[in-house]
Parts: sequence; C-alpha cells; structure tokens
Amino acid sequence: MQFRVSPKSLSEYSAEEWQARLDLAAAHRLAYNQGFSEGIFNHLTFVVPGKSDRYYQIPFGTHWSEVTASCFMEVGIDDGEVKAGEGEVERSCYCIHAPIHKAVSKARAVFHTHMPHASALTRLEDPRIKEIGQTEVGLSGAIAYDDEYTGPALDPAEGARLAKVIGDKTVLFMANHGITTVGASIAEAYDKLYYVERAAQVQIYAMWTGQRLKQLPTPVVEKTRRDYMDDHLYKGPTPAERHFAALKRMLDRKEPDYAT
Repeated sequence: MQFRVSPKSLSEYSAEEWQARLDLAAAHRLAYNQGFSEGIFNHLTFVVPGKSDRYYQIPFGTHWSEVTASCFMEVGIDDGEVKAGEGEVERSCYCIHAPIHKAVSKARAVFHTHMPHASALTRLEDPRIKEIGQTEVGLSGAIAYDDEYTGPALDPAEGARLAKVIGDKTVLFMANHGITTVGASIAEAYDKLYYVERAAQVQIYAMWTGQRLKQLPTPVVEKTRRDYMDDHLYKGPTPAERHFAALKRMLDRKEPDYAT
C-alpha cells in the first residue's frame, strides 16, 4: 500500500481533525461505491473542528474513488480562499455549501449529490416522497422542498437562499437538480443521504408498476413518526452512527487506503 501521508505529517492535525478527515474521506468513497456521485462534481463538506470559519473540501478534479483523509483543503467560509492544503476550489461547492454552513446551525456536514433516483424525483411536477412505507414516513418530516431552479449555483446568494429553504429540516430536494443533506456529524448527513436515495428508488419502482400508490392512514403515519423519534430504544451510538461505522468497516476491508 502506498501511503500519501507519513506519521510525521499526522502531527499537523489534532485527533478530532484527523477523525473528521477519515470520516469525510470514507463518505466520499462510500458515496461513489453506492452510486451517489456524478463525475467529479457534487460535494461533501464538513466544518473543520475547532475552526468555525473554514470547511473541508476536496481539490476540484479529484474523483471520489481516490479521496483520502490527507487530500482535503481547508476553505474559508467567508472568502472561498484555500487556507490549508493545495488545489482549486470548485465554485458551485463554495456557493452552495459555505452559506449553508454559516446559516444553518446543525449543518456542520453538508452533502450535495445528484443521486439518480432522488434526482429523478426532483424533475417531476410533484417530487414529494410519499408516505407509503415506514422508511418514507421516517424521512418525510425531515424534508424541505425547493420548487425553484435558478441555474448553476455560481453566486453565494443562491446558497443563502437554499439555507432559508432548508430551515430546520435536514434534507433538501432541489428542484430540477439534486439533493442536499445536513447534519451535526458526517454520520448523520450520510445516513440521510443513503435513506433518501433508497426511499426514492422504492417509490420510483412502485410508480413503474402503473398502479396507485397505497398511502398509509394518518394514524399510522403519526405513530410511525413518533416511533422513529424515540431515542430511548437503543443505548450508546445512534442508529446513524452505527450504520456509518458498519460501512467504514467495509471500507477498512476493501479500500483501507482511504485512511491515508
């Protein structure tokens, strides 16, 4: 295995910074493996621990299959300048992510992708995730919908607009575009990304049959939402944290170089 970072250079980062880099590198690799990425575009970012004025971003042109923990740049939230690391800042990443990091308190992680099934729904007149199963119900209360596509996001004003649409939600369906998830942790944002795409895939498959979708009764929807919000079912790590840890173990077996 060819390591891109030496033990000496690891001393440049705190333990919390290095863990964030490991998790964000893992998220990129996993998203590629699970079909969430599109070429060298789309973006997964995370606020640098202890440095609220900057976030991690991969150099433009880096394929998600080759992302490693040591490759991230630190980009200024206010000015889009590279504060640490080397590479070019992809403009739309800065214009979407920086304003969301700044305006949405829970958005330490901001993940934006053009996942095929969820993005397909954003092309419809009605892109809503229908409450036709428990996964969909568990997500539905967390989703905000932006019904206006304004073109490529090349001005931070667009990110500021999107931040207002997100509000207190953790998932944004972007009209005629793609999906953005936010979270206090990388695990939270990735877990939402995964389940949004799964719900969209199942809904599209159901729509393909040509039959009417079977909407769950309101009392069942309300009970299911309450059950999903019950944080007393498990002790220790959250389901999102357990899910992401399991996915990272898979990477540890198959692509351990992500952690270099």
